[in-house]
Amino acid sequence: MSDTVVVGLDIGGTSTRATALTLNGQRLGSGRAGGGNPTSHGAERAAGELLAALREALADVDPARVRAGTIGLAGAARLLADPAGRDAFDRAWRDAGLRCPYAVHGDALVAYASGTASPEGTVLIAGTGAIAARVGEMRLDRVADGHGWLLGDAGSGFWLGREAVRRLLADLDQARTPGPLATAVLTELLGSAEVAARPRDTVDVLVQTVTRRPPVELARLAPLVVAAAVDGEPVAGALIEEAAAHLAESTARIRPTGDTTPIVLGGGLLTGATPLAAAVRAEVGRRWPDAPLRSAGDGAAAAAWLAARNLPEVTEPAALHALLVPPTS
Repeated sequence: MSDTVVVGLDIGGTSTRATALTLNGQRLGSGRAGGGNPTSHGAERAAGELLAALREALADVDPARVRAGTIGLAGAARLLADPAGRDAFDRAWRDAGLRCPYAVHGDALVAYASGTASPEGTVLIAGTGAIAARVGEMRLDRVADGHGWLLGDAGSGFWLGREAVRRLLADLDQARTPGPLATAVLTELLGSAEVAARPRDTVDVLVQTVTRRPPVELARLAPLVVAAAVDGEPVAGALIEEAAAHLAESTARIRPTGDTTPIVLGGGLLTGATPLAAAVRAEVGRRWPDAPLRSAGDGAAAAAWLAARNLPEVTEPAALHALLVPPTS
């Protein structure tokens, strides 16, 4: 089994990570490249980043040893439905010297697999957007939210940024002195915390500034909310609690009461020691007290495990998961 190599890729909008692992857990190589999401960057550019990451990961590996691969990708269904996009990825795979098959899975499934080997459970992700998904037999079964900034993504980084601006606008409408969070948002957007003698003038400039930019850029304000919440700012703290309630509610749409299968938390806002992660853990723990809580970990390694678990020589997928995927809390 040590001669068999599997390849996993975790592809996002800002980075592409690849890893090559043996079935006894030896990491033979890793690669990193730019954003490889074809929805964001186009199929050809995305395939180029895929190829760059693969070549780096396989620099010291004979591609003939690779038996299977998995690509984890946001918008996987769109890639699979686009013949031109799939052709571009097929060419990149071949150009890396690989002749084995590869599978494409959504990033939610890869995030789930990076936190647990259990074939049944739930994954909740909050970054720029937000989505909850039910996993059955290690496949996405039911999904809640993930509807994008216009129609959903409640509790996401975008949601936090938008709500912070809305609180600021409410302060200005009522001629209230902006608090610490509102001041930070005002400075970030306008370059100054100064409010005009007529607050409505500042409102007009603020609205024009926000609406001239792509809406998703509001997610860049989420770190201001997080930092303010860490400092005990009450408006930021309230937003964090409200976001946690939204995320738990999305999870409840697809997860039955009393379910004891694992819950994996993923995305930049729910991994690490963030206030939102703590609030979500508390809310999820209250609703599903007997469910193990895990954090998403190494997505590329999880993708490699997803590729390996279907090989005929793999008879104990959970034991293999412990070898290939670094443990998370």
